[in-house]
Amino acid sequence: MKQKAVIMDENAMKRAVARITYEILERNKGANTLCIIGVLSRGVHLANRIAKKIFELENVEVNVGALDITPYRDDEKNTTESDKTDIKFDIKDKDVVIVDDVIYTGRSTRAALDALIERGRPKSIQLAVLIDRGHRELPMRPDYVGKNVPTSRDETVKVMVKEVDGIDNVAIYGKS
Repeated sequence: MKQKAVIMDENAMKRAVARITYEILERNKGANTLCIIGVLSRGVHLANRIAKKIFELENVEVNVGALDITPYRDDEKNTTESDKTDIKFDIKDKDVVIVDDVIYTGRSTRAALDALIERGRPKSIQLAVLIDRGHRELPMRPDYVGKNVPTSRDETVKVMVKEVDGIDNVAIYGKS
């Protein structure tokens, strides 16, 4: 696959994370009942950035966890039995914000909901994504979106984060 376009650079990603954070705080009237859970792997890094921004704005530390959805996927065979979920806090009666890098068909979100519900009953579950590329196969809609990016089914959207890739950007890849 060949890179067709960079659709977000480092500054655009920072602005999107800041905007999502403000929207989360506004909708939830602060951060007192919040916890943030990132979908492995890049969603976790975005979740940590949102939590850091919440602390900067509200001086409140929110719990952050990592959710492994691999065992809950229905569209990919799970070849491993290990669950890498790392949630060291109770989600019962919390407003949980699931953070993922890209929403596409909605299947990852469905898997995330299944994985989360197995761990407790939150007060509410909200979804924040950096990129919404459309083409839903399931009735899932994010509450917070960094950027809507119309794509074809032949294209791929790749989110890169400094913590994993050494660079912050979002690019579209396709067949030339």
